[in-house]
Amino acid sequence: MEGDSVSIWPRMEPFLLGALQVAPSSKLSLHYLRKMATYVRTRDGCFPVLGWPMWRHIVCEKLQLPEDLAWLYFETFDLLIGHTPEERLEWAECLSQCSSKSELDLQRNKLSVDTLQFLLFLYIQQLNRVSLRTSLIGEEWPSHCTRSPSPSDREAKTSSQNKNWDDQAHLSFVQSHLAEILELLVEPGQLSQSGQALRDCQISLDAVRSLGLLLEGSACPGRPVQPVHRLLTKGPLQIQAGYSTLSRSFPLHKLLSCLQRSLTLNPFGITACLRSGKKLAWAQQVEGAMKRARIARNTHTAPPGSKMVLMSQVFKQTLAKTSDKLTGANIKIHRCSDAFIYLLSPLRSVSVDKCRDSMVVLGPVETSVHIHSCHNVRVVCVAGRIAIGASSRCTIHALTPTRPLLLPGNTDVTLGPFHTFYPSLEDHMASVGLAVVPNAWDRPLLLGTEGLANPPVNTSSCPDHACFRLLPPSEFHTIVVPFQMEGDTCEVPGGLPPQYQAALDEKDKRIQNWQKTVMEARLNKEQRKQFQELVEVKFHEWLLETGHRQELDSLIPPTIASLQDSNGPAADTARVNNGKHMRTGQGDGHSPMAC
Repeated sequence: MEGDSVSIWPRMEPFLLGALQVAPSSKLSLHYLRKMATYVRTRDGCFPVLGWPMWRHIVCEKLQLPEDLAWLYFETFDLLIGHTPEERLEWAECLSQCSSKSELDLQRNKLSVDTLQFLLFLYIQQLNRVSLRTSLIGEEWPSHCTRSPSPSDREAKTSSQNKNWDDQAHLSFVQSHLAEILELLVEPGQLSQSGQALRDCQISLDAVRSLGLLLEGSACPGRPVQPVHRLLTKGPLQIQAGYSTLSRSFPLHKLLSCLQRSLTLNPFGITACLRSGKKLAWAQQVEGAMKRARIARNTHTAPPGSKMVLMSQVFKQTLAKTSDKLTGANIKIHRCSDAFIYLLSPLRSVSVDKCRDSMVVLGPVETSVHIHSCHNVRVVCVAGRIAIGASSRCTIHALTPTRPLLLPGNTDVTLGPFHTFYPSLEDHMASVGLAVVPNAWDRPLLLGTEGLANPPVNTSSCPDHACFRLLPPSEFHTIVVPFQMEGDTCEVPGGLPPQYQAALDEKDKRIQNWQKTVMEARLNKEQRKQFQELVEVKFHEWLLETGHRQELDSLIPPTIASLQDSNGPAADTARVNNGKHMRTGQGDGHSPMAC
């Protein structure tokens, strides 16, 4: 059949960026969502757009859940949908002028979302619901026709155990729940008393348009990607789906059958990227050190919203990149250890998964940075949201307009202020709509299986006493991005919080006093030489103890040949500052000179 050439697949971003990485409240089950779907269609001010005041009323008064949780879902959906950078900066300006909760509420009351798309967004929170059956028996038994997985399949599975990245889990979820998803789009008059859709009911074209949040496709391989409603209203799928141009609607059973036949794996997902993605060249790489690393991208073929770069098993290596190939891409950094990674471009999202003993410095991230199952990892970023789960001894230096989300399983997480810059940082921030205020880096939300638990601000304890702490100013140091780039940014955007700036000033004062003491000692030439050697010995011992020696050694400029890739000279790659290596570990920019 001609319709067999039409493919429809789950979009990546709603699952990657929209589904919170924790099991949802039981109040967001299908039972309650059915009630909600009926409620919003029969109340003024709820349909076709749902405002924040009505959503807060539904969550707090009807579902008896806290307001912070209501805002978390509303805000997450708002991050997911398309706003221009100018709109985001304007919203940030409005929030920055709020000096009380009442003023903040007035601004939030101006916000609204597409009602049906928001219902679908709430439904896909079930993606990370714990399955009792799976937890007991594991995966399905293999059938007699199951083939052995290829190496790329095994790597895709390993790299995709986080369901938010797993395109096969997305497809399975939609296939298993498509009937329930469509039921949420049916008008209340066509539902049974139990809230289930009748077999002969119709779904309007406007309702099917909302499916574009979750589904897209193309008429055949190589053709442009289109929203699902366009594919269903013309060509071969129009007949299969039963679309009527007179009533502008679809019979539910025909639409369901048509979609089930057309669903396939996302051709721009992580599985396809690992199998056929293009290699990405880097400025910093040492011969032999990258043999087991896998770095792939699909940015040369994928449409906006599906662009990704995957980095796996980078070991004892410094990697640096600023490139159009990264701009607007979703980045996954997976199983890296003893690595120093600089991605200095405006990014769509970043996931740091199962990494150890590493540092990651990011350009502005439009949506979210998610850190999961990491140990002793330092992340430095400006981002729309920060989420940390199942991680230990991690430090996050962030500038973010939303409250950091602490998911279950964390121990000894440290939150600190954003503390670095590179020359084009402010231009990159403007390009993704991120401003320096408001900045909520020090007001985390703790989200567990039982909902939110909010510890007092400025405390190092919480229900799990080892969960998180705010970085003490006495332990604060800035870092320097050690690459030459074009741009005008010459300081940390927005400056440092006063107590941290005061701590740096005190360190500077101690250095000045030290230098003054050395000068006043009036050492002769031989004494000065011995003293200099002693200081350098102690400094190198410190470098070895802290691991910064490896970091500095990996900054040795590569040969010209290593800066070439298949597309010619890597002119878009950050260059190491040959004139002066700058420390990127703890420190405040001063060289270890004795005098």
